[in-house]
Amino acid sequence: MAGLQNGAPTPQAITVHGQSRVLEVSFSDGARFRIPFELMRVYSPSAEVQGHGPGQEVLQTGKRDVELSALDPVGNYAVQPRFSDGHDTGIFSWDYLYFLGSQEQKLWDQYASRLKAAGVARDDAMPIAGGHGCASH
Repeated sequence: MAGLQNGAPTPQAITVHGQSRVLEVSFSDGARFRIPFELMRVYSPSAEVQGHGPGQEVLQTGKRDVELSALDPVGNYAVQPRFSDGHDTGIFSWDYLYFLGSQEQKLWDQYASRLKAAGVARDDAMPIAGGHGCASH
């Protein structure tokens, strides 16, 4: 998980837009991002999505219509979203939200490349997990 870097921009306002499925975040440096819930979900910083090391990432599909069920504060440095598909383990630091917002197009392009390489479509259902639940860690 990315931490809060010294001097990094901090959120001044966070608004959940349920109908358009975006999280709007305004930062102290004047930047304002509208981060799609789908992007947040497919790039969740959780071990469930990122794995426990390089090469263990789990490609997420079927998340286009995911909604944000809740957005809980984590100290003074992050939020923890709960998504409508049950995913609720990613902690999004201010740095990570800024990264998602500022790199949105690049991240979408990388996601499209990963989908193509895997031979799956964005709206395909996720395969049934092979029992890896991270609960034992």
